[in-house]
Amino acid sequence: MQIHIRCNCGEGTCQEWGIVELQGIVEPNPSFHHSLQNLHIGTLCRPSSQEVYTFTVGYHELSGSKVPLKKPLLVLNKIKNEGGESGCSEVELRVVGIIRNRILFKTRPKALISSSSLKQHI
Repeated sequence: MQIHIRCNCGEGTCQEWGIVELQGIVEPNPSFHHSLQNLHIGTLCRPSSQEVYTFTVGYHELSGSKVPLKKPLLVLNKIKNEGGESGCSEVELRVVGIIRNRILFKTRPKALISSSSLKQHI
């Protein structure tokens, strides 16, 4: 089987994507296990012009940095064309985006709730 890869990068149409890498496990509420596609996990911000990022998940805040990948990754979209010349289906891959960087969060999260605010709610 021959797979064709098509890209319109000559015009700069491929979007720049990124990877968010977390150390540990993100566990959703059991009621969301069947609908993870549009699940809001947290808020990713870059508060200054530096390459420092913050990721807020619930009452936890993580600090991370932008790290280049050793080799870029392509984000592909698979398209099947049924009934080619030989009657076989042909597969074409289209480049949707390029991933050159990852945002790495490797430290423990900081709690956003102070002990004084907990005493007020008790």
